Amino acid sequence: MSDKATKPEEKGFFEKVKDAIEELWDGTKDTAEDLKEAAEDKYDEVTKKAAPPKRAVTRKATARKPVKAKVSTTTKAKSTAGDTKVKAETKAKEAKTKIADAKAKDITTKAQKAAGEVKAKAATKAKAVAAKAKTSPKSKSNSK
Repeated sequence: MSDKATKPEEKGFFEKVKDAIEELWDGTKDTAEDLKEAAEDKYDEVTKKAAPPKRAVTRKATARKPVKAKVSTTTKAKSTAGDTKVKAETKAKEAKTKIADAKAKDITTKAQKAAGEVKAKAATKAKAVAAKAKTSPKSKSNSK
């Protein structure tokens, strides 16, 4: 006869705990990637909404104004547009950060809760095994 067992070896308690934690971690990483994509989409939407609409020019500039006035007006318009764009991007980044922070806190809370549950189960199992180990030698010694 062969000494090898025909059944596959069962995983030990700590291997099961390790597998459970790995599954939680993988789920957390997937959720974080989904949140990142959602935040990027939201950022694009906010950026599009924040951009000022272009107005159609209804009247032509008169030739009587000096060239300096036209240049300064163009410069002011460009700087105002640039400032508006920077403000919009800043607000979008802040919104993106707030959303990501809230989601990260939620995920962290869930992971901590799950880890606490696994730890509690591990402690209960360890106590049961210890209690069984304490009672097993006594029963064997009494039977002799």
